[in-house]
Formats: sequence, C-alpha cells, structure tokens
Amino acid sequence: MGDVVNLLGSGTEFGLDFSYKVQDEARGIADALRLAEGFAGNAPVFVLLGDNVFEQPADYFVKNYLEQQGGRGARVMLTEVAEPSQFGVAALDEKKVIEIQEKPDRPKSPYAVVGAYLYDERVWDIIRNTKLSARGEYEITSVNNEYIARGELEYDFCRGRWMDTGTFESYLVANQLMFERPFLAEPKA
Repeated sequence: MGDVVNLLGSGTEFGLDFSYKVQDEARGIADALRLAEGFAGNAPVFVLLGDNVFEQPADYFVKNYLEQQGGRGARVMLTEVAEPSQFGVAALDEKKVIEIQEKPDRPKSPYAVVGAYLYDERVWDIIRNTKLSARGEYEITSVNNEYIARGELEYDFCRGRWMDTGTFESYLVANQLMFERPFLAEPKA
C-alpha cells in the first residue's frame, strides 16, 4: 500500500483527489468496494481493479453506462479469453448478460468479466445483503448477479488488449505490450 501511495500521492498531479482505504483481510472485491461507500455516497461508482491493464481508454464504457436507463443499474466489461474457467464468466443471450459464474468448471461462454464495473448508488445495499461465498469472500459476481436479477446489468466488450496482471509473468507481458504502444515510444528529434 505504501508503494501505491508514494507513487500516486494525493492525486493533485493528475488533477484528482485520491483517498485510500485498506482492506484488512482479503475478503473479495465486493468487500473492498464496500470500503468506498463513504467516498462515493449517492454518486455512481466506477470500479477499476488495480491489476487489470487496458490498452484503450474506457470512455465509451462510461458514456454507455450514463445512457443506459438514465445512469441506473450496473455495467460490466467483457472480453473473450482462451481459458474462461480462470475468471468470472458471462452467459449471454442476444442482448444481455443472463448469468455470471465465478470461475466455473464448465463455462457457458468464452467471455470473461474483466476488472471494470459501473454501479449506481444501490450497490451499497446490495453489498450489505451479499453472503460469503464458499471461497470465504464477498464476490463481485454476486453483486452483478443481483443486478441481472433486477434486469439492470448491461455490458460492453473491451476495446483493444486487456490483461489481468495478477502474476509476475503476466505483469511482465503487460509491460512489454504497453511499451510497444506508439505514444510510449521515444519522441523523434
């Protein structure tokens, strides 16, 4: 945590105001999100997992959320993956997500739910009513499935490359991919 704070500071360098909370125990993404309720209040919240790297900005994702039902409900980002059983997996019909399974043995699709989520202010009540999973965590998948049950979860596909950098190997590959990007190349004299 200290490294993150030292790197990002208060956020003023970026024109932002950062506040930090520490999750005392690893009890799932929904539990970590619960800690942000005091920061977000009644505003929509954009959750972006720190170990996810996106090649393209997510501005389209936010725009689409704000246009859905007047900014109500939830929105997730999906991408096709080779090994969906390693992720939360979305089962889709022609227009919507009908179910999300957390790391299923037999995935219903190749579409992983990546670490970008948008929620309205009702997410806090949903989290408070979420039960611990068999893995001993408050799963973000349970939160998303509640929005599905309400008919209020929509999705976008990830644009460009996405990586979950949860391992040293994937972190190295993500860095290599990002250094290939033209805007990161040395300026020509």
